[in-house]
Amino acid sequence: MNHSQRLALAKRALWGTSIGDAFGESFFGDRNEMIHHIEQRTIPQTSWEFTDDTVMAIAVFEQLEKHQTIIQDDLALQFSLNHDKDVNRGYGATARRILREIGEGADWKVLSQSVFEGMGSLGNGASMRVCSIGAYFFDDLEKVKDLAAKSAEVTHTHLEGITGAIAVAVATALATQFRVEGKSISPEEFIKKVLKELPDSDTKSKINKSLSVAYSYNIESVAAILGNGIKISAPDTVPFAIWCAAWNLANYEEALWKAVSILGDRDTICAIVGGITIMSAKDYSISKTWSNAVEDFEKSIFRN
Repeated sequence: MNHSQRLALAKRALWGTSIGDAFGESFFGDRNEMIHHIEQRTIPQTSWEFTDDTVMAIAVFEQLEKHQTIIQDDLALQFSLNHDKDVNRGYGATARRILREIGEGADWKVLSQSVFEGMGSLGNGASMRVCSIGAYFFDDLEKVKDLAAKSAEVTHTHLEGITGAIAVAVATALATQFRVEGKSISPEEFIKKVLKELPDSDTKSKINKSLSVAYSYNIESVAAILGNGIKISAPDTVPFAIWCAAWNLANYEEALWKAVSILGDRDTICAIVGGITIMSAKDYSISKTWSNAVEDFEKSIFRN
């Protein structure tokens, strides 16, 4: 498969991330009102703008577009430049500081390792932006893992933050394989294939727990077992996202409704689930209303 074909797959993953991101972001507000919208499957009034999740995913995609790999110094600079183009995209306080200081000339290696008392960030920010890596290198899981880790290290050096990025990228690669090869897989086997590629970590342990979580469980129970991203950490976000994607690989719209129903960090969870499942979902399950309404990342100020 040549570069242009791989890039088309990576762009599809970015498209899925952007729709999921904007969709999830639409459901922040009064809890009872949001639950009612979810139960009725209606979307609150929204601008359909994506958040920092997609902004950072665009920078990762552009690495593949320009270099066919991840150049960490270049990626760090692009993260910073894109942040400065619009700071009101939902960046967390730590990310804001790192990206601002990178723009001022600080070394990202020092910054990313110094946060959280030298432990590095275990946040979910590295996980939300890597789907295009999995799609581009879908047939080379070793490459997927290596580049997902490199993309994470620019802002997240903690094992958990890196593991979360690897898990999401591998899941996207597997979903892409199924699309290219025209195959299907059970949710349990999908999760096991993701687990096989992960280093020992809390994130891996919780993804493993998801094997015993039935899809019929009420969403509060699922959140209690797997998390819902409210802690903004990889261990609290990625296990549910992988589980949700595994059960909805063929149905993009259903995947996002299930993803947002857990509430918590709903834009990031939906961005991850959207980026994975769009690679394997049947085209008829991708709402044209949603895809036509979402902010166009190709025409955004963050492209190049």
